[in-house]
Amino acid sequence: MSLKTNPGNYFEDFQTGATLVHAVPRTITEGDQALYVGLTGDRYPLHCSAEFARALGYERETVNDLLVFHMVFGKTVNDVSLNAVANLGYASVKFHMPVYPGDTVRTVSEVIGKKENSSGKNGVVWVRSTGTNQRGETVLSFYRWVMVNKRDPSTPTGAADEPSMPSDVPVSELAVPAHLDLGNFPAWAAGGRAFFGDYEVGERIYHLDGMTIEESEHAIATRLYQNTAKVHFDGHQAKGTRFGKRLMYGGHVISVARALSYNGLENALAILAWNGGAHANPTFAGDTLYAYSEVLDKQPLPGRTDCGALRVRLVAVKNEDPSTGEVPLKVDGKYHPSVVLDLDYWLLMPTGS
Repeated sequence: MSLKTNPGNYFEDFQTGATLVHAVPRTITEGDQALYVGLTGDRYPLHCSAEFARALGYERETVNDLLVFHMVFGKTVNDVSLNAVANLGYASVKFHMPVYPGDTVRTVSEVIGKKENSSGKNGVVWVRSTGTNQRGETVLSFYRWVMVNKRDPSTPTGAADEPSMPSDVPVSELAVPAHLDLGNFPAWAAGGRAFFGDYEVGERIYHLDGMTIEESEHAIATRLYQNTAKVHFDGHQAKGTRFGKRLMYGGHVISVARALSYNGLENALAILAWNGGAHANPTFAGDTLYAYSEVLDKQPLPGRTDCGALRVRLVAVKNEDPSTGEVPLKVDGKYHPSVVLDLDYWLLMPTGS
Protein backbone atom coordinates (compact mmCIF):
# COMPACT_ATOMS: atom_id res chain seq x y z
CA MET A 1 0.00 0.00 0.00
CA SER A 2 1.24 3.48 -0.84
CA LEU A 3 2.63 5.44 2.09
CA LYS A 4 0.81 8.44 0.67
CA THR A 5 -2.60 7.08 1.64
CA ASN A 6 -4.11 6.75 5.10
CA PRO A 7 -5.62 3.36 6.01
CA GLY A 8 -6.81 4.71 9.36
CA ASN A 9 -5.80 3.65 12.84
CA TYR A 10 -6.41 0.12 14.04
CA PHE A 11 -6.74 -0.84 17.68
CA GLU A 12 -3.00 -1.51 18.04
CA ASP A 13 -2.15 1.99 16.80
CA PHE A 14 -3.79 3.85 19.69
CA GLN A 15 -1.63 4.82 22.65
CA THR A 16 -3.20 6.03 25.89
CA GLY A 17 -2.21 9.65 26.46
CA ALA A 18 -1.62 10.39 22.77
CA THR A 19 -2.96 13.62 21.25
CA LEU A 20 -4.68 13.41 17.87
CA VAL A 21 -4.80 16.67 15.90
CA HIS A 22 -7.54 16.22 13.33
CA ALA A 23 -7.30 17.61 9.82
CA VAL A 24 -9.74 19.69 7.75
CA PRO A 25 -11.17 22.61 9.77
CA ARG A 26 -14.70 23.41 8.68
CA THR A 27 -16.41 26.77 8.19
CA ILE A 28 -20.12 26.21 8.85
CA THR A 29 -22.31 28.13 6.43
CA GLU A 30 -25.93 29.10 5.95
CA GLY A 31 -26.04 26.44 3.24
CA ASP A 32 -25.03 23.78 5.76
CA GLN A 33 -27.84 24.99 8.02
CA ALA A 34 -30.42 24.77 5.24
CA LEU A 35 -29.26 21.32 4.17
CA TYR A 36 -29.42 20.11 7.77
CA VAL A 37 -33.06 21.23 7.98
CA GLY A 38 -33.79 19.47 4.69
CA LEU A 39 -32.26 16.21 5.90
CA THR A 40 -33.73 16.13 9.40
CA GLY A 41 -36.87 18.27 9.35
CA ASP A 42 -35.62 20.29 12.33
CA ARG A 43 -37.90 23.22 13.25
CA TYR A 44 -36.41 24.87 16.34
CA PRO A 45 -36.63 28.62 15.60
CA LEU A 46 -33.36 29.68 17.25
CA HIS A 47 -31.58 27.95 14.38
CA CYS A 48 -34.03 29.03 11.66
CA SER A 49 -34.85 32.68 12.33
CA ALA A 50 -32.35 35.51 12.64
CA GLU A 51 -35.07 37.81 13.98
CA PHE A 52 -36.13 35.33 16.67
CA ALA A 53 -32.49 34.92 17.71
CA ARG A 54 -31.85 38.69 17.83
CA ALA A 55 -34.94 39.18 20.00
CA LEU A 56 -33.22 36.94 22.58
CA GLY A 57 -29.89 38.74 22.47
CA TYR A 58 -28.01 36.58 19.97
CA GLU A 59 -26.09 38.07 17.02
CA ARG A 60 -28.25 36.11 14.57
CA GLU A 61 -29.60 32.56 14.22
CA THR A 62 -27.24 30.03 15.77
CA VAL A 63 -25.93 26.87 14.17
CA ASN A 64 -28.01 23.93 15.36
CA ASP A 65 -26.34 22.35 18.39
CA LEU A 66 -26.35 18.93 16.76
CA LEU A 67 -24.94 20.27 13.50
CA VAL A 68 -22.05 21.67 15.55
CA PHE A 69 -21.64 18.28 17.20
CA HIS A 70 -21.61 16.45 13.86
CA MET A 71 -19.08 18.83 12.32
CA VAL A 72 -16.75 18.54 15.32
CA PHE A 73 -17.31 14.78 15.55
CA GLY A 74 -16.77 14.30 11.82
CA LYS A 75 -13.23 15.66 12.09
CA THR A 76 -12.33 12.83 14.49
CA VAL A 77 -13.46 9.92 12.35
CA ASN A 78 -10.41 9.69 10.09
CA ASP A 79 -8.14 9.22 13.11
CA VAL A 80 -10.43 7.52 15.63
CA SER A 81 -13.12 5.45 13.95
CA LEU A 82 -12.25 4.90 10.30
CA ASN A 83 -11.88 1.19 11.10
CA ALA A 84 -14.66 1.08 13.65
CA VAL A 85 -17.14 -1.70 14.13
CA ALA A 86 -19.50 0.72 15.89
CA ASN A 87 -19.57 3.87 17.98
CA LEU A 88 -20.74 2.71 21.40
CA GLY A 89 -21.51 5.73 23.55
CA TYR A 90 -20.93 9.26 24.79
CA ALA A 91 -20.46 10.99 28.13
CA SER A 92 -20.22 14.58 29.38
CA VAL A 93 -20.99 16.24 26.04
CA LYS A 94 -20.87 19.98 26.79
CA PHE A 95 -22.00 22.79 24.50
CA HIS A 96 -19.88 25.68 25.77
CA MET A 97 -20.98 28.62 23.60
CA PRO A 98 -23.07 29.42 20.51
CA VAL A 99 -21.69 28.87 17.02
CA TYR A 100 -22.84 31.19 14.24
CA PRO A 101 -22.85 30.72 10.47
CA GLY A 102 -19.39 31.74 9.28
CA ASP A 103 -17.58 30.31 12.30
CA THR A 104 -14.85 27.73 11.66
CA VAL A 105 -14.51 24.67 13.89
CA ARG A 106 -11.61 22.28 14.35
CA THR A 107 -11.07 19.32 16.68
CA VAL A 108 -8.32 17.77 18.80
CA SER A 109 -8.68 14.47 20.69
CA GLU A 110 -6.82 12.75 23.50
CA VAL A 111 -6.75 8.96 23.81
CA ILE A 112 -7.71 8.24 27.43
CA GLY A 113 -7.92 4.45 27.45
CA LYS A 114 -8.25 1.19 25.48
CA LYS A 115 -9.34 -2.36 26.23
CA GLU A 116 -9.08 -5.41 23.99
CA ASN A 117 -12.23 -7.49 23.65
CA SER A 118 -12.25 -11.17 24.61
CA SER A 119 -12.78 -12.20 20.98
CA GLY A 120 -9.35 -10.84 20.11
CA LYS A 121 -10.74 -9.36 16.89
CA ASN A 122 -11.20 -5.81 18.12
CA GLY A 123 -11.19 -3.56 21.16
CA VAL A 124 -12.72 -0.43 22.64
CA VAL A 125 -10.93 2.92 22.51
CA TRP A 126 -11.94 5.91 24.66
CA VAL A 127 -11.17 9.49 23.60
CA ARG A 128 -11.94 13.00 24.80
CA SER A 129 -12.48 15.42 21.93
CA THR A 130 -12.53 19.23 22.02
CA GLY A 131 -13.92 21.47 19.29
CA THR A 132 -12.79 25.09 19.06
CA ASN A 133 -13.71 28.04 16.86
CA GLN A 134 -11.48 30.37 14.84
CA ARG A 135 -10.64 32.33 18.00
CA GLY A 136 -9.49 29.23 19.84
CA GLU A 137 -12.56 29.27 22.11
CA THR A 138 -13.96 25.89 23.13
CA VAL A 139 -17.42 25.39 21.65
CA LEU A 140 -17.87 21.67 22.36
CA SER A 141 -16.20 18.91 24.36
CA PHE A 142 -17.14 15.27 24.81
CA TYR A 143 -16.05 11.75 25.68
CA ARG A 144 -16.85 8.84 23.43
CA TRP A 145 -15.89 5.22 23.11
CA VAL A 146 -15.73 3.20 19.93
CA MET A 147 -15.11 -0.44 19.03
CA VAL A 148 -12.19 -0.61 16.57
CA ASN A 149 -10.93 -3.56 14.54
CA LYS A 150 -7.46 -4.96 15.18
CA ARG A 151 -4.91 -5.12 12.41
CA ASP A 152 -3.74 -8.56 13.61
CA PRO A 153 -6.48 -10.49 15.44
CA SER A 154 -4.08 -13.38 16.12
CA THR A 155 -1.78 -11.33 18.38
CA PRO A 156 -3.12 -10.28 21.82
CA THR A 157 -2.25 -6.75 22.93
CA GLY A 158 -3.02 -7.11 26.62
CA ALA A 159 -4.63 -3.65 26.59
CA ALA A 160 -6.94 -3.30 29.61
CA ASP A 161 -6.89 0.33 30.78
CA GLU A 162 -10.59 1.15 30.62
CA PRO A 163 -11.17 4.66 32.08
CA SER A 164 -14.09 5.70 34.25
CA MET A 165 -16.58 8.02 32.59
CA PRO A 166 -18.49 10.91 34.18
CA SER A 167 -22.05 9.85 35.01
CA ASP A 168 -23.60 13.25 34.36
CA VAL A 169 -22.97 16.96 33.84
CA PRO A 170 -23.70 18.99 37.00
CA VAL A 171 -26.02 21.97 36.60
CA SER A 172 -23.18 24.20 37.81
CA GLU A 173 -21.23 23.28 34.65
CA LEU A 174 -24.02 24.10 32.19
CA ALA A 175 -23.16 27.13 30.03
CA VAL A 176 -25.95 29.66 29.45
CA PRO A 177 -25.01 32.65 27.25
CA ALA A 178 -24.68 35.78 29.36
CA HIS A 179 -26.39 37.82 26.65
CA LEU A 180 -29.54 35.67 26.66
CA ASP A 181 -32.56 37.89 27.33
CA LEU A 182 -35.93 36.15 27.54
CA GLY A 183 -37.87 39.25 28.53
CA ASN A 184 -39.37 39.47 25.05
CA PHE A 185 -39.55 35.75 24.26
CA PRO A 186 -41.84 35.49 21.20
CA ALA A 187 -43.74 32.35 22.19
CA TRP A 188 -45.78 32.41 19.00
CA ALA A 189 -42.64 31.78 16.94
CA ALA A 190 -41.83 28.53 18.72
CA GLY A 191 -45.47 27.49 18.87
CA GLY A 192 -45.18 25.62 22.15
CA ARG A 193 -47.78 25.33 24.88
CA ALA A 194 -45.48 24.29 27.71
CA PHE A 195 -42.73 26.11 29.61
CA PHE A 196 -40.32 25.03 32.34
CA GLY A 197 -42.92 24.93 35.12
CA ASP A 198 -45.34 22.85 33.06
CA TYR A 199 -43.09 19.79 32.83
CA GLU A 200 -43.25 17.24 35.64
CA VAL A 201 -40.48 14.86 36.64
CA GLY A 202 -41.48 11.34 35.62
CA GLU A 203 -43.83 12.29 32.80
CA ARG A 204 -43.45 10.77 29.36
CA ILE A 205 -44.06 12.81 26.20
CA TYR A 206 -44.83 10.88 23.04
CA HIS A 207 -43.83 13.01 20.07
CA LEU A 208 -46.38 11.28 17.80
CA ASP A 209 -44.71 11.84 14.44
CA GLY A 210 -42.62 9.24 12.64
CA MET A 211 -39.95 9.61 9.97
CA THR A 212 -38.73 6.96 7.54
CA ILE A 213 -35.03 7.35 6.76
CA GLU A 214 -34.07 6.93 3.13
CA GLU A 215 -30.69 5.67 1.95
CA SER A 216 -29.87 8.96 0.24
CA GLU A 217 -30.74 11.07 3.29
CA HIS A 218 -28.43 9.44 5.78
CA ALA A 219 -25.64 9.18 3.18
CA ILE A 220 -25.88 12.88 2.32
CA ALA A 221 -26.04 13.82 6.01
CA THR A 222 -22.93 11.81 6.81
CA ARG A 223 -21.05 13.30 3.86
CA LEU A 224 -22.14 16.77 4.99
CA TYR A 225 -20.27 16.17 8.24
CA GLN A 226 -17.26 14.72 6.37
CA ASN A 227 -17.61 11.55 8.44
CA THR A 228 -15.53 9.01 6.52
CA ALA A 229 -16.33 5.84 8.50
CA LYS A 230 -16.41 2.87 6.11
CA VAL A 231 -19.44 1.25 7.74
CA HIS A 232 -21.62 4.12 6.50
CA PHE A 233 -20.43 4.30 2.88
CA ASP A 234 -18.83 1.15 1.52
CA GLY A 235 -21.71 -1.11 0.52
CA HIS A 236 -19.36 -3.60 -1.11
CA GLN A 237 -17.34 -4.07 2.06
CA ALA A 238 -20.49 -4.06 4.19
CA LYS A 239 -21.69 -7.25 2.48
CA GLY A 240 -19.08 -9.11 4.49
CA THR A 241 -20.24 -7.79 7.86
CA ARG A 242 -22.73 -9.42 10.20
CA PHE A 243 -25.41 -6.99 8.98
CA GLY A 244 -24.66 -7.47 5.29
CA LYS A 245 -25.34 -3.82 4.52
CA ARG A 246 -24.29 -0.29 5.43
CA LEU A 247 -24.94 0.95 8.94
CA MET A 248 -26.62 4.33 9.43
CA TYR A 249 -24.54 6.94 11.24
CA GLY A 250 -25.90 7.05 14.78
CA GLY A 251 -25.62 10.82 14.83
CA HIS A 252 -28.26 11.03 12.13
CA VAL A 253 -30.56 9.01 14.39
CA ILE A 254 -29.94 11.55 17.16
CA SER A 255 -30.73 14.45 14.82
CA VAL A 256 -33.95 12.91 13.55
CA ALA A 257 -35.08 12.03 17.09
CA ARG A 258 -34.33 15.57 18.25
CA ALA A 259 -36.26 16.99 15.28
CA LEU A 260 -39.23 14.74 16.09
CA SER A 261 -39.12 15.91 19.71
CA TYR A 262 -40.11 19.41 18.61
CA ASN A 263 -43.72 18.25 18.98
CA GLY A 264 -44.01 18.61 22.75
CA LEU A 265 -40.76 20.45 23.46
CA GLU A 266 -41.20 23.38 21.07
CA ASN A 267 -39.96 26.04 23.48
CA ALA A 268 -36.69 24.28 24.29
CA LEU A 269 -34.10 26.80 23.16
CA ALA A 270 -30.93 24.76 23.07
CA ILE A 271 -29.12 21.63 24.17
CA LEU A 272 -26.89 22.49 27.12
CA ALA A 273 -25.19 19.12 27.57
CA TRP A 274 -25.54 15.36 27.20
CA ASN A 275 -25.08 13.39 30.38
CA GLY A 276 -24.63 10.22 28.37
CA GLY A 277 -25.94 8.35 25.41
CA ALA A 278 -25.98 4.96 23.75
CA HIS A 279 -26.73 3.71 20.26
CA ALA A 280 -28.78 0.83 21.60
CA ASN A 281 -29.28 -1.03 18.32
CA PRO A 282 -28.34 -0.43 14.67
CA THR A 283 -30.50 1.57 12.28
CA PHE A 284 -30.65 1.02 8.53
CA ALA A 285 -32.11 2.78 5.52
CA GLY A 286 -35.84 2.16 5.29
CA ASP A 287 -36.37 2.10 9.06
CA THR A 288 -39.03 4.42 10.47
CA LEU A 289 -38.10 6.30 13.63
CA TYR A 290 -40.41 7.41 16.42
CA ALA A 291 -39.40 9.18 19.61
CA TYR A 292 -40.52 9.88 23.13
CA SER A 293 -39.04 11.87 26.00
CA GLU A 294 -39.05 11.19 29.73
CA VAL A 295 -38.51 14.09 32.12
CA LEU A 296 -35.80 12.94 34.52
CA ASP A 297 -35.14 16.14 36.45
CA LYS A 298 -35.61 19.91 36.39
CA GLN A 299 -33.31 22.40 38.04
CA PRO A 300 -33.03 26.18 38.33
CA LEU A 301 -30.04 27.74 36.64
CA PRO A 302 -27.68 29.84 38.76
CA GLY A 303 -28.47 33.54 38.44
CA ARG A 304 -31.49 32.99 36.16
CA THR A 305 -35.21 33.26 36.82
CA ASP A 306 -36.31 33.35 33.18
CA CYS A 307 -35.17 29.82 32.28
CA GLY A 308 -34.30 26.49 33.82
CA ALA A 309 -32.56 23.24 32.95
CA LEU A 310 -34.79 20.33 31.97
CA ARG A 311 -33.15 16.89 32.09
CA VAL A 312 -34.72 14.63 29.52
CA ARG A 313 -34.20 11.08 28.32
CA LEU A 314 -34.78 11.00 24.56
CA VAL A 315 -35.56 7.52 23.25
CA ALA A 316 -35.80 6.63 19.57
CA VAL A 317 -37.63 3.49 18.48
CA LYS A 318 -37.55 1.93 15.01
CA ASN A 319 -40.50 0.42 13.19
CA GLU A 320 -42.82 0.47 16.23
CA ASP A 321 -44.87 3.44 17.37
CA PRO A 322 -44.43 3.67 21.16
CA SER A 323 -47.44 5.98 21.46
CA THR A 324 -49.80 3.20 20.33
CA GLY A 325 -48.15 0.19 21.94
CA GLU A 326 -45.72 -0.11 24.83
CA VAL A 327 -42.11 -0.68 23.79
CA PRO A 328 -40.01 -1.38 26.91
CA LEU A 329 -36.66 0.34 27.07
CA LYS A 330 -34.93 -2.84 28.20
CA VAL A 331 -35.74 -6.53 28.46
CA ASP A 332 -33.73 -8.70 30.86
CA GLY A 333 -31.18 -5.92 31.22
CA LYS A 334 -30.66 -5.46 27.48
CA TYR A 335 -32.15 -2.83 25.21
CA HIS A 336 -35.32 -3.86 23.42
CA PRO A 337 -34.42 -4.69 19.80
CA SER A 338 -36.54 -1.80 18.52
CA VAL A 339 -34.84 0.82 20.73
CA VAL A 340 -32.05 2.50 18.74
CA LEU A 341 -31.20 5.54 20.87
CA ASP A 342 -31.08 6.28 24.59
CA LEU A 343 -29.91 9.86 25.14
CA ASP A 344 -29.86 11.65 28.51
CA TYR A 345 -29.49 15.42 28.05
CA TRP A 346 -30.09 18.86 29.55
CA LEU A 347 -32.31 21.32 27.67
CA LEU A 348 -32.54 25.10 28.15
CA MET A 349 -36.22 25.82 28.74
CA PRO A 350 -37.78 29.29 29.26
CA THR A 351 -40.02 29.76 32.30
CA GLY A 352 -42.45 31.89 30.27
CA SER A 353 -42.49 34.59 32.96
